[in-house]
Amino acid sequence: MADQRVIIEMGMGNVQYGQDYTKAASRAIEDAIRHSSLPIVKALGLSGEQMRVEVTIGVQEPGQVDTEALVACLPHGRVSVRAVKGGLDVENAEAGTKIVIASAAVEVFLPPQGDWVLR
Repeated sequence: MADQRVIIEMGMGNVQYGQDYTKAASRAIEDAIRHSSLPIVKALGLSGEQMRVEVTIGVQEPGQVDTEALVACLPHGRVSVRAVKGGLDVENAEAGTKIVIASAAVEVFLPPQGDWVLR
């Protein structure tokens, strides 16, 4: 049986100066995980490594995100990060810059636990 998703957290991060998509993504991940706690992992006697974490980052320029660097933003689990088209760039024509806004979805999966099933 496949792992069961036990949580989805969303977050938003931005960079007002420097147009750094990875930094905006990092802030979005931090925002998402700041809102969650996973006591179920310890309650079930699982280790953090038994948890699988999938992160999806939405930014206007996905190719500008260093997904490998973002893995370090997650404190536990087997982490994968992918960047997709999304988020928002806000142009400041007068200054010749843009504000980069990233969105993040952080999903946590656990292996099946006996007879319980999440629906």
